[in-house]
Amino acid sequence: MNQRTASGPDPLQVSVAQMHCVPGDVAANLEIIEKLVALAVQEGAKLVILPEMATTGYFISDRLDELAEAEDGPTSRRLGEIAKRNGAYLVVGAPIRAEGKFFDAQLMFSSEGDRIATYRKAHLFSAEREWFSAGDAPLVVETPLGRIGMTVCYDLIFPEYVRKLADMGADLVINSTNWITDDFQRQRWGWDAPTVTALAKTRALENGVWLAMSCCVGPEAQFDSIGHSCIVAPSGMVVASLGRSVGIASHEAVFQDADLDRWRAIATYRSDRRPELY
Repeated sequence: MNQRTASGPDPLQVSVAQMHCVPGDVAANLEIIEKLVALAVQEGAKLVILPEMATTGYFISDRLDELAEAEDGPTSRRLGEIAKRNGAYLVVGAPIRAEGKFFDAQLMFSSEGDRIATYRKAHLFSAEREWFSAGDAPLVVETPLGRIGMTVCYDLIFPEYVRKLADMGADLVINSTNWITDDFQRQRWGWDAPTVTALAKTRALENGVWLAMSCCVGPEAQFDSIGHSCIVAPSGMVVASLGRSVGIASHEAVFQDADLDRWRAIATYRSDRRPELY
């Protein structure tokens, strides 16, 4: 299972964008998103990934009825225009309304501006269970860029779920997130940048896939968004990271070449599994 065939053109310039959301101000957040996408494309990006709930901010549970839209609503159409104007694939976290429910979603747009996928976050954390309904389907999207596995934030905690995306053929797993912390979590338990970075590294390493994680940064409500958006190679090596800065980090993801084949011949983790024991 470790020998993979590239499904898209090489190399793919991927950018993760890190932003400080304005809670409840969709217009302001769309303006920030547009500037970040343009910056990424200036550096050659073909795929740009934005954080979880990037259009609204995270702590908007009391305003979901006002802020959540249909997956093809006005905000989605504006995001499609941004993708088309910049000629890049775009992935953005946003709350959506569907079937009389709210979902923490990830929207993907083609470089022509069409919405080509909507992923609904499958694993809801803590109070999110009071706000949202959970998605019920893993999603790998076949694109001209490659096969892209979609996840939102807490999904990344679950190794079996990310492994499922790898087994479905994902070349690249993307994560739109807003990892948050406070003094108790940071100082007592070490829930901060080193831990979330290690999580991204581990998921890439154990599955032998590229991984791109886009996070918010800065204060929101009584919490602090951790930042440290990153792009990780299939070996678990962080090849691009933003630390605590607002902006973008970019890297060329190569889905198949001699060096990667050589690494995967050593790192036979997936084929070495013995599921009959566990």
